[in-house]
Amino acid sequence: MTRMSSFRMSTLGWLAFALGPLLPLTTFAQTASTPPALEGEACSVPGLMDQIRRGLSSKSPAYQRYLRKLLREAAVTLPGAELQAAFERETDPTMAEHLAAALVARSEREADVGAMQVVAKRALEDRDPAVRSATVRAMRRTGALEKTGDLYERLMRDASPEVRMEAATNLSEDNQFVYAGQLGSATDTAVAAAAASRDPKATAKILGTLNTEKLGAEAAGRLQGLLRSDSAEVRQSAALALGGVPADQMGQARESLVSMYRGERDAGVRKALVQSIAQLGFAGAVPELQRLRGIDPGMAPEIDAWIRALGTGLQEWELLLREKQRLQQAP
Repeated sequence: MTRMSSFRMSTLGWLAFALGPLLPLTTFAQTASTPPALEGEACSVPGLMDQIRRGLSSKSPAYQRYLRKLLREAAVTLPGAELQAAFERETDPTMAEHLAAALVARSEREADVGAMQVVAKRALEDRDPAVRSATVRAMRRTGALEKTGDLYERLMRDASPEVRMEAATNLSEDNQFVYAGQLGSATDTAVAAAAASRDPKATAKILGTLNTEKLGAEAAGRLQGLLRSDSAEVRQSAALALGGVPADQMGQARESLVSMYRGERDAGVRKALVQSIAQLGFAGAVPELQRLRGIDPGMAPEIDAWIRALGTGLQEWELLLREKQRLQQAP
């Protein structure tokens, strides 16, 4: 028996077992000596979709997540053309999301190289924003970001704010949980999408937790451009993101942040600027922070806390953040 046929048989057997509670009780009303007969359609696309459609009436989020995982696991063994056709004609957003997730799973396991493009196309072109949103969600925490070109830049210009926010969430979570900030192209894609966006909340969502230690030079320039946004929320998130850029970009980033601080009027943005200046320079940032202290007397306590924290000599950024917070909370 080949490895693939063995995998297929074990997967089908597992699916039959998992779907057993959903099958008619007559299936089990047989003698103990006769093994229950499997219904052939249970592992076909229509059969499995019928089972899942009925199961979605459950009010248990955990059970619904289980059903989605079930379809993803079965995706590799299902006929790709049938699965794609089912996805393309499905109009219910929840079912469309399940089917899209199955196609993404086929693509990720190299069972169907073109499946990801089918999902991306519908995310961009479906007339129903609820279906577009659902299809975008199906790509979350997967490798879709690497396989879909400028998809996210285009999604950030979608007419629906729900679609834009789903796309922003994908970029945020993919970079955080799939790549951990260690794939420069993924970071650059996130910044490109943020720069293409005209939705301040979605832009801030992308940049809010973005690890920029592998950021490319071109993307760094785009990120600095976002410091000129009309939205204080965007300026704040861009300033924080610039605090973590690679060593070869630190000088330019620090210069931009210091220059911006002198003209910035929003207190939240100024706080973010000070934090990133500290992050880029560590103890070497103390003289610059001392010079900035007199520009806005209201920021003096914040700057003083950073100067004291940097004076401890701590070399880990997370430790410095905690020390600064401790100093501010101390009586």
